[in-house]
Amino acid sequence: MAARPVTKRPPLNLIKDTERMNALIAFTARSLRTDTPRPFGASIVKTKTGKTLLQALNNVAQEFDPSAHAEVRAIRLATRRLKQLSLAGYTLYTTCEPCPMCMSAALWARLDRVVYGATIEDANRHFNQIQIPATEVAARSDMRCQVVGPFLRDDCYALFTHPDMQRAIRHSSTRKRK
Repeated sequence: MAARPVTKRPPLNLIKDTERMNALIAFTARSLRTDTPRPFGASIVKTKTGKTLLQALNNVAQEFDPSAHAEVRAIRLATRRLKQLSLAGYTLYTTCEPCPMCMSAALWARLDRVVYGATIEDANRHFNQIQIPATEVAARSDMRCQVVGPFLRDDCYALFTHPDMQRAIRHSSTRKRK
């Protein structure tokens, strides 16, 4: 009896994470065709089923609120929708590594996982950042949350380098000053 060829498949999490992150990238990229392009997007997904609860974009300039980062907005909207403080059982996907404020919000919300694309260093090329890695914030916490990233980094960083985004960055009050 001849041996069947073994097909090595990527781990199931890798396939699911790729699908979910690609959906978030597409959602965020739609903003690039608007008057207010934004490279920062986030989604909250049920960890076990993969069902997306919601997606959000950074809305700092539109809300005149420096805390209206995509991740914080997604967490706020999700807890409100579910009428509960805990997002245990959910995963946060984000196009960029969460800043310390956003990672702290993820920990306080008890998210299972955070999966991010571009890094804080990538974002810092265009916008001022607090350069403390999400893994460091998580490691200094009593709360547990798996941090995965960078994941699909090039695809997520392309949101920052898109010509329409670059044009908006040049006119932004939050851009990196050299």
